[in-house]
Amino acid sequence: MPYPSGQPTGRTFNWASWRLKTRYMLSHFGFFCSQFGKFIAPAYYHDRCERSVQMRLYTMHKREFVVMFLVFFACLCLCLFIGLAGPPITTTVVRSASELGTPGDNATKLNMATGPFVLKTPPLSAYSQQLWVIAQITTKEEDEDETFRKAFHLEVNIQGITSKGHVVNIYGSSRPHIRVCDAFTVLHLGFLDYSRYLLTVTFYGLETIDEKYHIDDVTFHYKSYNASFTQLEIWFRFIFLLVTFFVTCWFAHTLRRFVFRDWSIEQKWMSILLPCLLLHNDPVFPMSLLVNSWIPGMLDAIFQASFLCALLLFWLCVYHGIRQNERRFATFYLPKLLVVGMLWTAAFVLASWQRYNELRDPTYNYKVDTQGFAALKIFFFTMGSIYLAYLLYLVVQAYTELRSMPYFDVRLKFMTSLMLIVLTLSVVITVMRFGISVLEDNFVADLSTTYGSSAEFMSFYGLLNFYLYTMAYVYSPPPNAFLESHLKDNPTLSMMNDSDEEVIYGNKLCQDFISCAQTNLKYVLKYKMSATMVLHFKKEEFPSTKIDDCRLYADDEDHYCEDLV
Repeated sequence: MPYPSGQPTGRTFNWASWRLKTRYMLSHFGFFCSQFGKFIAPAYYHDRCERSVQMRLYTMHKREFVVMFLVFFACLCLCLFIGLAGPPITTTVVRSASELGTPGDNATKLNMATGPFVLKTPPLSAYSQQLWVIAQITTKEEDEDETFRKAFHLEVNIQGITSKGHVVNIYGSSRPHIRVCDAFTVLHLGFLDYSRYLLTVTFYGLETIDEKYHIDDVTFHYKSYNASFTQLEIWFRFIFLLVTFFVTCWFAHTLRRFVFRDWSIEQKWMSILLPCLLLHNDPVFPMSLLVNSWIPGMLDAIFQASFLCALLLFWLCVYHGIRQNERRFATFYLPKLLVVGMLWTAAFVLASWQRYNELRDPTYNYKVDTQGFAALKIFFFTMGSIYLAYLLYLVVQAYTELRSMPYFDVRLKFMTSLMLIVLTLSVVITVMRFGISVLEDNFVADLSTTYGSSAEFMSFYGLLNFYLYTMAYVYSPPPNAFLESHLKDNPTLSMMNDSDEEVIYGNKLCQDFISCAQTNLKYVLKYKMSATMVLHFKKEEFPSTKIDDCRLYADDEDHYCEDLV
């Protein structure tokens, strides 16, 4: 009942305000969450999809990036200088039909219009690899601006001359050609069975052209790979193959202590690209010089197409996967595999189609088979355009979402800058020297394409190899990565209070602790001490107030030191 005076006579209690209660609850909640600090912080045993193995990219200083790019360009320039000092890629021997000699002026005119032209190729060896015979018809017509189109038939009989001088019949057929005056390929031999060949070439249907335009001469060009260049190619393919093998083993060795699911997407892809680079350097290339077969050349074309398509797939997956942790096959990999798989299929069909037809008919010319070739070429360029649009979309999306986040901005800048350098140099080399032909080896059959040195081969092969070597170095874990905690792909949880300099280049105190733990590993092994005990054992090297800053790196993690044995 109420007191008569209205004032209480007993004890009174001061009730806390709601603000104080809220603050008290939040402080208790913060203390409760702090107990799980070692689980929230990166740890080896904590399975989280955002975590990945630390990469050397995170610990590199700006000057190290500059030195790395300087070394990359220095190695590329070294290959270029070696190529410039090397022999030409191809060698060409020119023979004129007028040099064959036929008695009488009328016979000479008839010979120029129809033939037959009996030709003997220059001496060839296994180092010549392939042979192209290219014909060019010249007329006496003074009007150089006039062009015409004339269909004619070409009959070619091929005979091989053995080392003992015996003549062996190889092939005889006639094929229609729809070019006059322009140089055209008479035949192409993908591999050489004999040291010399005897060719009999006959034209049908050029009599009317001779009457109107007066055919003056027919020039035959014997084009093959230079034997000196083949020797250079063998040595440098072997050197690149050997270096790639050591880089692949070294990269796998640096990641041997980490679970595969903890690898970053770049590290997983490097474990695929490096073996593909081994195939791109073609370990079976010497077989093409030892075995007279089309199989080594076909394998070389498949290996090159597979590596280039794997590189295209790598760019798509990395730019998309860097901002997405859930990578299901149906939604993530399948669309990319379809786009890149179509490109690989088109390249494989083009290469195999040409080789099959040339084996069946050495006089086959893809420009005559216009319908099938045009359809495949349109399909190839269509899928290439779709790929470029898809890649550009993923790059823009990645920069839009991740450019302001630690780690991600460094990964994007490095990957994009190196990719643009490789693409730019590849396009420049291809367009300026090799032409824009889709089919392999067709640039050799073009008389307008000449090579004064081996610079094209050395620069192109060196560019792709050094590109993979650079990425393998940057994406490999640093030497102290195993003692450190695994880093997350999403750094906003564990590093929201760290500066960009500490995020990218590391905390010096923690690096000193790692060095201390490595130096005093013998104490860990001898006295079975944990890493935290080692820290306290050598605490005189660290300020006592700063010990807790690095304790998360080795808080009773005995298996760190045990695995180092």
